[in-house]
Amino acid sequence: MLEYAASGPCRLIEGRGEGRGWWRRLAVFGAVGRLPTVAAGTSAAVLDYIVSIWKCRNFWLCLVVNDLHLRYRRSVLGVGWSLLHPLATTLVLGTVFHEIFHQPIREYLPYLLCGLACWSYITGVVSGGCQTYIQAESYIRQHPLPLAVYPLRTTLGVMIHFLIALTLVIILSLGLRTWDRAPDPLSLLMAVPVLIAFGWAMGILAGYINVAFRDTQHVMDVVFQILFYITPIIYPANSLKGTRFGWLLAYNPLVPLIDLVREPLIAGHPASWDSWSSAILTTLIVGLIAALSLSYQQRRVVLFL
Repeated sequence: MLEYAASGPCRLIEGRGEGRGWWRRLAVFGAVGRLPTVAAGTSAAVLDYIVSIWKCRNFWLCLVVNDLHLRYRRSVLGVGWSLLHPLATTLVLGTVFHEIFHQPIREYLPYLLCGLACWSYITGVVSGGCQTYIQAESYIRQHPLPLAVYPLRTTLGVMIHFLIALTLVIILSLGLRTWDRAPDPLSLLMAVPVLIAFGWAMGILAGYINVAFRDTQHVMDVVFQILFYITPIIYPANSLKGTRFGWLLAYNPLVPLIDLVREPLIAGHPASWDSWSSAILTTLIVGLIAALSLSYQQRRVVLFL
């Protein structure tokens, strides 16, 4: 069992981690008392909840590191697998589809790899979010930490792999010499918090829905399989413009999020105002729904575990 402090902020202590028989250094939220929620709907309640998440930052940061350690433990390539998988997929798909879409392979490969990296992030936060509360069942039963820390743990882990994949996009573009203009690092850095907020909110919603309805992850796998082909991941976005399927781009909320990364990284200029406004609006809507659900989740999640 974990040993909790009687009072005070988070601190590192010795505790038994997720693996049976393995001792992990974990940080726990030491304050005992009623956990603040967003039920009141006031700015003070929201601020208190955010502060409670920040106080246990050592805990969820340790979980992120522990997840990476367990994932690549005793692996020959280690984190290199997160580079090999998207690169192999890009080479196979790029060799075939650049002929179909009549795209120069030097330009198409970085475009495709960037799209696959964004898609892996979006599906990763949702798929991982579905399991986030189930994986953290032992922690949830032992101590009333803010539930939002567990989807945050998942989101940060997926974001690390996403950033590694973007590094591979830069290396590939340099190797193929496809850039007419250098990437816009400022716009790219500004997109990261938006993607983290979107992924965190999606993880919160997916986590709760899945504990209540355990077939959620299987349903989402089917949904994302459909969305993959109506989102410009493997084909250029302008290939649908002017056709009867052009509305798929206009009403697809994932397209602006992908453009926040693709335009500064591939095209070398900031994303358009339409992309920014649509991406932020989508994130705000999903974030608001997730925030409103947290109060209910804080009381109910443990009953479904």
